[in-house]
Amino acid sequence: QVQLVSSGGGLVQPGGSLRLSCAASGKLFSVNDMGWYRQLPGKERELVAAITREGSTNYADSVKGRFTISRADANTAVLQMNSLKPEDTAVYYCNADAWTPGQGNFEIWGQGTLVTVSS
Repeated sequence: QVQLVSSGGGLVQPGGSLRLSCAASGKLFSVNDMGWYRQLPGKERELVAAITREGSTNYADSVKGRFTISRADANTAVLQMNSLKPEDTAVYYCNADAWTPGQGNFEIWGQGTLVTVSS
């Protein structure tokens, strides 16, 4: 079974920075694309940033120039969030496209971590 474990998040003042990390673990698996999504109460989950296995990145317009997604290794994605704004407050979810010999390709989600930007 492949799992995603997220860490980071918390409370930060406007203009501050936070770092989210997401690590995949399991047996006999590989991870392709990884990404971070966020969701506000009553709203749909939206893509924040994504990165392919080869390192190509994609960002929501609202976070371009402030957030950076990277791969620490083949199974770990890191989201560096700078110049945070109150509107960045949300639950952030890690997402990955994984593969195992038994399941083939499938999508997995992390447990969600709360980011609160407030003075």
